[in-house]
Amino acid sequence: MFMSATITPLVVGGIILVASLISLKLGLSVAIIEIVLGAIGGQFNLHVQDWMTYLAGFGGITLTFLAGTEIDTQLMREKFKETFLIGSLSFLLPFAGVTAYTYFVAHWGVHAALIAGTALSTTSLAVVYSVLVESGLAKTRIGRLLMASTFITDMGTALALSILFIKPTLYTGLFILVSLVVIFLATKFSHLVFDNALLKTKVVEPEIKYLFLLLLVFMYFADLGDGHAVLPAFVLGLFMSKHFVESSETKNVRNRLRTVAYAVITPIFFIVGGMRVSFPLIGSAIAIFLILFFIKAVTKFFAVYFLAKRYIPGGAMYTTLLMSTGLTFGTIASLFGFTSGLIDEVQYSVLVGVVIASAVIPTFIAQKWFMPVYSEDVVDLNGNNTKDNGDQRGEGKASG
Repeated sequence: MFMSATITPLVVGGIILVASLISLKLGLSVAIIEIVLGAIGGQFNLHVQDWMTYLAGFGGITLTFLAGTEIDTQLMREKFKETFLIGSLSFLLPFAGVTAYTYFVAHWGVHAALIAGTALSTTSLAVVYSVLVESGLAKTRIGRLLMASTFITDMGTALALSILFIKPTLYTGLFILVSLVVIFLATKFSHLVFDNALLKTKVVEPEIKYLFLLLLVFMYFADLGDGHAVLPAFVLGLFMSKHFVESSETKNVRNRLRTVAYAVITPIFFIVGGMRVSFPLIGSAIAIFLILFFIKAVTKFFAVYFLAKRYIPGGAMYTTLLMSTGLTFGTIASLFGFTSGLIDEVQYSVLVGVVIASAVIPTFIAQKWFMPVYSEDVVDLNGNNTKDNGDQRGEGKASG
């Protein structure tokens, strides 16, 4: 059945609303529902249009920026050893396991095997952040340690993709330079926007438009330099996090940005992710699809669980499952390999299918059976855990 381009926005809008209602009914993250509905829609000739591709990219960048603003930098410094160990092993073991299998057993070419290892080593910061926010865990000690560890994992994936495949040019240097300048200036002078009495009462939301402009600058120069804006967006959020804890006004700016993003922008990101799955192509290589999913799940478990049990007691399995998710960088790495001729269409579909499955299945299991039990109190501004006993009281079943 052919679906015209003009009806696509209407269908996508319906998916966004239906996903929200299903999420509320089942008590599951709306990101999971949006991915699943997007995948179903893709099988009924719902095609990804150019506007959706760009908006999905912007949605991923926005989620990553918001995740950065939630990171407790003092807690991250205090727990650097813990987050670095969990995050780095979360990248290294899946990368080595998947690369070895695809090269030595599946007999993919060396570049294809490296693409597979890179794509399946990721943890989706966007998925992790969305789930933590919806579950009320974003401000808890478990949530902040989890996001910090996820950042380390994605840093490893980004570095692997850059070192192994991307050929740097003058535009790559320009992208890095512009990113550093924007982060420095925004960190130093954003208070002039957030604390401006003239802007605070305006319904046109100049603060949010200012933040959007910064992210759009990253996207433009990243595209120019064959890079990706995820890492600078996260670092910007990380360094700007201090602005969002200094007063109730700046906290409201972040809350309003989150509201705008979750209404339309981030749902497009997750729906497009689901639409990229080709069930027929995955079916033609179902054995390797299942094996790769198994390898990613097992290597993530051994990389994360035992360290998390030591450093994040009460949230070990929950942390392991969420760090098994993938989406943004996994899709980026797979798409890069496909467009560069390093992997074929079947290999691309299998990798993207595993990436999407890893975004849905571990998240579903984590929310249904391994949700940490926590109080409503959160980590204070100094990184101290006040009354939040989520990492002492054990893991319990999710209320949904």
